Parts: sequence; structure tokens; C-alpha cells
Amino acid sequence: MAVYKYKNNTEWLGEHKGHIKMENGIELDFSAPPSMHGIADVLTPEDSFMAAVNTCYFMMFIWACERFKINLVSLKIEATGKVLENMDKTSIFSEILLKIKITAKDTTEDRIKSALKSARKYSLVAESIKAEVKIEPEIEIL
Repeated sequence: MAVYKYKNNTEWLGEHKGHIKMENGIELDFSAPPSMHGIADVLTPEDSFMAAVNTCYFMMFIWACERFKINLVSLKIEATGKVLENMDKTSIFSEILLKIKITAKDTTEDRIKSALKSARKYSLVAESIKAEVKIEPEIEIL
């Protein structure tokens, strides 16, 4: 079994703001959402979480299309997360819905559904979280 490691570093910038440096060179400021005393117009942990699920599934779907030899024309995914707040004010993402718009040609809907299933199976992030990840595809074959 192979073992991979991913690393990033954060630094406090004062008040409710931080800075993160990713191993791949990307750097961003972040904060809590404004509704939780954070700063507007910067990345939030919730944004990062949702983006991680969305982008990982996105890349796995592209990989699956290559594997299944699907001629992908366009791909768009909207990710929406449902957060439940408990009595003690802790909260958790309980569900993530990925609304996927796919346009492909020279293929079948069954092949695309196989690619969707394979992408879900191999999505490291989706497989690593507690929340239920639901896939809602809209498929167009040209």
C-alpha cells in the first residue's frame, strides 16, 4: 500500500485572519465567514472544504472520462453543502450535493453514468469525509 502526504502551513495575521501556504506554492489569506466574526472577501474553511470535495470529484470525473474513452465537451459542477447545527452549537456538514452538467459526444448515457460512479469511488476527498455526497447529473449527448 502506498502512502502519500500533503502539507500546508498557516500563520495568524491578527484579529480573525490567517494566511495559508500550500505545498504546491499556492498562498491565500483566510478567515471565518463574516457571519462568524470573520472578514469578507477571503477564503473560509467552509469554502475550502466545499472546494476540496468539488475539485477532487471534478478531476476524478475527467480521469474516468479518459479511462472510459468518453469524448467530454463540457463539464460544470455546482457543490452545495448542508450544515447542521447541534444543540451545543457545534456544527457538521451532513450532506454535499454535486449538481453536475455534462455534455459529451459519441458516447452513451450508460458510459457516462459508469464514469460518474467511478469518479465517486476514486475521489479521495469524498471518500474521506463523514458527510453524504450525493451526485445529481444532467447529461447531454450530442
